[in-house]
Amino acid sequence: MLVIDHGGGFVTSLEPVSSELAVGTWIEAGDNVGTVATGAHCSQRCLHWGVRLDGEYIDPVLLIRDLRPSILLPLR
Repeated sequence: MLVIDHGGGFVTSLEPVSSELAVGTWIEAGDNVGTVATGAHCSQRCLHWGVRLDGEYIDPVLLIRDLRPSILLPLR
C-alpha cells in the first residue's frame, strides 16, 4: 500500500502498489510514485484508491473534475 499525505487533512491510499520510495519522501504532481502490483483479491491487476479527509473516508469521485473514464498509461 502506498499512502500519500497531501496536507490539509487529505490522505490518499493506493493498493496494491510497488514503490521504491522511502517513507517521508517529498513528491510533486506528476512524479512517478510506483506501479500497480499484483495481489489483493483481484485475479488480474487492479488498483484500489481511497481518500480520507481528517481521518474519515470520503468518496474519491468527489475530487474528480473530469468524469471521463481514466486511462492508465503504459510503462515506459
